[in-house]
Amino acid sequence: MADRLPTAIVTGAARGIGRGVAEHLAARNWRVAALDVDFDDDGPGRQVRCDVSDESAVRAAFGALADMLDGGLDLLVNNAGIADPETGPVEELSLDDWNLRLAVNLTGPFLMVKHAVPHLRAARGAVVNVTSTRAMMSEPDCEAYAATKGGLSALTHALAVSLGPEVRVNAVAPGWIWKGDPSELSETDHAQHPAGRAGSPQDIAEAVHHLARAGFTTGQVLTVDGGMTRKMIYAE
Repeated sequence: MADRLPTAIVTGAARGIGRGVAEHLAARNWRVAALDVDFDDDGPGRQVRCDVSDESAVRAAFGALADMLDGGLDLLVNNAGIADPETGPVEELSLDDWNLRLAVNLTGPFLMVKHAVPHLRAARGAVVNVTSTRAMMSEPDCEAYAATKGGLSALTHALAVSLGPEVRVNAVAPGWIWKGDPSELSETDHAQHPAGRAGSPQDIAEAVHHLARAGFTTGQVLTVDGGMTRKMIYAE
């Protein structure tokens, strides 16, 4: 990395957390490829349209980035996913909706890592998966989403053991990440967090950047939730 700019691929990078990660890295002189199914504007990095649940599309995306990956891949950020966690009562959850979330949220990261491995090994790079605190705790009617995020956390440590020591694999588990103006939330929304506020995409970007450089850390899930998963909550 001393002789060239570090290179990153960020999926789901058109907006939200993924865009925040891509902007954070680009501002720190990383070469960034931003993958998404659609883009609203000219965001940071080289934009490549890609459905991560489709292996032919993933293969094509890596082909389109061949010149950028010539020296290897320093960081793969698997952020793409269907973000809406609620799918209704489990007895009404269709198999199609279940399989769609599995395909994007869990199969997508698998496919991205599968095709990135040669490039990651060449650079002794890192993978950061974006899972969720919903892998550890739940609200009603979120079975498909929770299952995919729990699976992604498990996939993280499995990959870390399989790909080490050449490639490190970690995950970030965001809590409540507000993508708009923090003032749009109520004081109660912020105050319920032990950190005193809800999170922002920048909080996740900083965690991803840390894990990209944390050379003795692999197979871990870093929870970034303002302390909410450590807080006991009882109905009064």
